[in-house]
Amino acid sequence: MPPETRETVSKRRVFYIPGYDPIHPRRYRELYRKEGAEQAEISGYDIALSPKKTKGGPYGWHVEGRVDGAVCDADFEVLVWSDIVKDSMDQGIAATYVQMARTAWTYIASGALWRLMKLRKGPVIAALYPVMFLIVQLVLAVVIGGLVMWALEELTIPYLGRTGGWLSQLCGLVAAYQLLRWFKAKDNKFFAYYLMHDYAYSAQSRGENPPELEARMTEFADAIAEALTQECDEVLVVGHSSGAHLGVSILSDMIREGRVPEGGPQLGFLTLGQVVPMVSFLPEAWRLRADLAYLSARDELTWVDVTAPGDGCAFALCDPVTVSGVAPADKRWPLVISAAFTQTLSKARWKELRWKFFRLHFQYLCAFDVPGDYDYFQITAGPTTLEKRFEGRNPSGSRIEAAVNKFTSVAP
Repeated sequence: MPPETRETVSKRRVFYIPGYDPIHPRRYRELYRKEGAEQAEISGYDIALSPKKTKGGPYGWHVEGRVDGAVCDADFEVLVWSDIVKDSMDQGIAATYVQMARTAWTYIASGALWRLMKLRKGPVIAALYPVMFLIVQLVLAVVIGGLVMWALEELTIPYLGRTGGWLSQLCGLVAAYQLLRWFKAKDNKFFAYYLMHDYAYSAQSRGENPPELEARMTEFADAIAEALTQECDEVLVVGHSSGAHLGVSILSDMIREGRVPEGGPQLGFLTLGQVVPMVSFLPEAWRLRADLAYLSARDELTWVDVTAPGDGCAFALCDPVTVSGVAPADKRWPLVISAAFTQTLSKARWKELRWKFFRLHFQYLCAFDVPGDYDYFQITAGPTTLEKRFEGRNPSGSRIEAAVNKFTSVAP
């Protein structure tokens, strides 16, 4: 049965599920503080952040929103899995190249790569970027190492003979390795290693969730389920990037287990910049595909999926359920809409951000200087439920609903 319909919110619990991100969750608090203040000034409402009111539990903060005279209190909690991300990124140079080869083989041999290209080329290019750039790094290292070895051989062999040749080769190898180390140390500018580890994390198990992630998702489900038993008007789960498909499985498990009580708070699910097909198109992503099919037909929640063609790292306007080939006959969700960056950002702002691909992937969590109906801060700290805010909203006319996935089984 659907929960009791509520239109206004005076108290909300928000659970934010980050994507594959090793950064401390305070980053999201500071982003919310800065961008929320900017959006409030542009749109004419008030947002005020304060420390989390309760001790313990997930990292979070409190927000008071005042919109059109209505006051809403929102408690934010970040469902942290950055420690798992850090552990998965703890790879040496050689191990990363082995990981690259395995990941590329998984996507190419399974045929997933070619089918993903039929959807959006942007995220596929983003996936190919670390492969190509790591190869470029290796080629440059080989060239530099070869030049060092050749130059030293010319200088040492006439005097040291074979010993000079060995020393030259050793110096060449050291030079090549040091260049690779330099590239790795500068990855906060290049993002090649970061992205490689990101794509490899799902590919290493061909779409299945690693055990440590499944265990953490169970903890996340417990936190959300507890909030649904407490006094509030809406529990809103926000999944950004890879956090979107984690949210799909977490909420599916909760509903199957009867942990969404009748008469409780409204349950909203907001997915932003999702990359679901990168996982659901893999051969053994049975759990995710089953969860997509299940959640898309449930009336216990409202699910809105927001992307934008200007975000080259997301599968923009691709219905994650339908393109994965698992849409049931009674499918209701998600409502797929566009954040329409070219319309909701001024020409000057769009020009400034257009080629900042990673920054644009986080634009959903930021201020828009020509705001439309998508406003992250009103959704999370305003007086209207997610259901009411998008009630009657038509899905984007340019959404992609072709069933492209080769692997549509939902069980081994």
